[in-house]
Amino acid sequence: MKILWIPALFIPVLSMAAFSQTAPARSPASRLEAATTHESPFACDRLALNPEERKRHFDELGPALRGIVEGVRDAPNGYEFEFPPTPASIRMVAEWAAGERLCCPFFDIDMRLDREHGSFWLQLMGREGTKEFIKSDFAEWFKKTGGRK
Repeated sequence: MKILWIPALFIPVLSMAAFSQTAPARSPASRLEAATTHESPFACDRLALNPEERKRHFDELGPALRGIVEGVRDAPNGYEFEFPPTPASIRMVAEWAAGERLCCPFFDIDMRLDREHGSFWLQLMGREGTKEFIKSDFAEWFKKTGGRK
C-alpha cells in the first residue's frame, strides 16, 4: 500500500513541473514593454498617498508652490513651471514631485537647474491629453503668473 501512495504524491508535482517548463518565459525587455504600455487614467489618485502624505502634498506643498511659481512656459505635451532657484524651493519642489509621481503616474516629471545659478524649472509632460489635464488641474498656477514666459 505504501508503494502506491508515493507515486500518487509525485504525479501532481511532476505534472506541475512539466507545465511550468512549457510556459513561455518573459524576457526583461517584454516585462519592460508591458510596464511602459500601461496607461493610467487622467485622474489624481489621492489614495496613493497615506493621510499624512495627502495633507502635506495637497494642503501644504501645493499651495506653497502656487505662491512661489514665477513663470510658466509651454512645452510639448505639457508645461514648464519656473520657481526660485533657492535650496528651500528646490527641496519643496522635489518633495512635491515625489508625491505627485504616486498620485498622478501618467506625468513625466523633470526638474532642471540651469547653469550659472540660472532658472529652476519643473517640467510636467506626458502622453496626448496631459497638457489639457495640467491646464485644468493646475489652473491656479497659471493665474499666479498670468501665463507669462
